[in-house]
Amino acid sequence: MNKGNLMYFGSLIFLFLVVFLIFSEQRTEKTSGLEKVSVQEAKEMIEKGDVFVLDVRTPDEFNSSHIKGATLIPLSNAFGSNLSSESLLKAHIDEVPKEKILVYCRTGRRSDTAGRMLVNAGYTQVYNMVGGIIAWTDAGYPVVSSEDTESEGSHN
Repeated sequence: MNKGNLMYFGSLIFLFLVVFLIFSEQRTEKTSGLEKVSVQEAKEMIEKGDVFVLDVRTPDEFNSSHIKGATLIPLSNAFGSNLSSESLLKAHIDEVPKEKILVYCRTGRRSDTAGRMLVNAGYTQVYNMVGGIIAWTDAGYPVVSSEDTESEGSHN
């Protein structure tokens, strides 16, 4: 085998390995209980009404805007307590029902972490909304704020 053929063969093997690793990671992610979904898929899940919507941002972020019907359990510690983000979620895990869960944050990073924690805690249908609430609002989907919710409740 000459040097050119050897380089060609080596390149093919490398390309095959890269493709294999990409597909195996995607398959592992789906079978692990955590699945990434687009904002459109998330909106469809919410409209069907068969999903618990979990916002893992800070209370200030949540109060400024959130998906209607979402439950806030912050992953980040905004109040200066000594609990780690994993401890914060664990402290409130009983608030999360054992059903289909859609997790979101601002961009999708914290919700990915929270989703993995939920899967490790035994949850089997956990969906991370890719792009977070930024992608949600960029798609033109509605949000509410705590001020909106309070003013709705004060109407006679």
